[in-house]
Amino acid sequence: MSGIHHVTAISGRADRNHEFYTRVLGLRFVKKTVNFDDPGTYHLYYGDEAGQPGTILTFFPWEQASPGRAGVGLAQQTAFRVPAASIGYWTHRFIDKGVVHEALERRFGDPVLSFTDPDGLSLALVGVAGAEKEAAWSNGEVPAADAIRGFHGVTLMLDDAALTGAVLTDVFGFAAAGREGSLIRFRSSDTAFGGVVDIRQAKGFLGGAMGRGSVHHIAFRAPDDGTQADMARKLVEGHGLRPTPQIDRQYFRSVYFREPGGVLFEIATDAPGFAVDEPVASLGHDLKLPRFLEPKRKQIEAALPPLEQAA
Repeated sequence: MSGIHHVTAISGRADRNHEFYTRVLGLRFVKKTVNFDDPGTYHLYYGDEAGQPGTILTFFPWEQASPGRAGVGLAQQTAFRVPAASIGYWTHRFIDKGVVHEALERRFGDPVLSFTDPDGLSLALVGVAGAEKEAAWSNGEVPAADAIRGFHGVTLMLDDAALTGAVLTDVFGFAAAGREGSLIRFRSSDTAFGGVVDIRQAKGFLGGAMGRGSVHHIAFRAPDDGTQADMARKLVEGHGLRPTPQIDRQYFRSVYFREPGGVLFEIATDAPGFAVDEPVASLGHDLKLPRFLEPKRKQIEAALPPLEQAA
């Protein structure tokens, strides 16, 4: 199974981030934990009801981070899929909620509603024919019929698409699927969720700067450890890249590398998933820590800002 596993971004205030993604966008709060490398900072996960790969957007809420700057070498936009008939609902909702958004456009034949979150992260809703038949989760405010289903995909802004495209096709199983102007599309045939990567080729454009409102990294799916190891081997032998050793992230096991255009990529296993330490029915309710941080729970809880419990 290929496709995007999750996308991780940098936000400001944790409470504002939580309010926007659960209340305004209607995503489920799937996991409340900490950045394992910086345990004084939350790591917040949002997705569908069960936290399936291909639906998960996560955040490091670094409140003091400077705003990021869009440009070459970073992800330009993260897009969710919704039923095509729901674009009108979301346009009215954004107006009602004061969400900064752009005029409706079309990309590769689909309606696209671009918007930004409170920290300036570039997002979009893509109206997809047939998405109304996919399972949906409702928070009681966004109707299930109009709810976000999962990721449509991501757009990268790169100086040159060729080497990155080779990684997407050779290692991750995507295939070239067309071009519109400077936008080159790659698509996975295995999954609806997170099955699209667009590369906006912007040779000579100003380089981006990571910060608040930036995507930190993009994770691609590996069904198991063996497949992940094969992918890492291909990166070394076929593309001259240097992936990290496997790192245990509690809910998946990860390998990281810089793709040729400079974006931080991850390969994440589907297993064990987000129900490994709490039932699906109560995902996101309690602060969950990996075993090696449990002895420091009191200090960690004292350092984290208050955050409303998931409903």
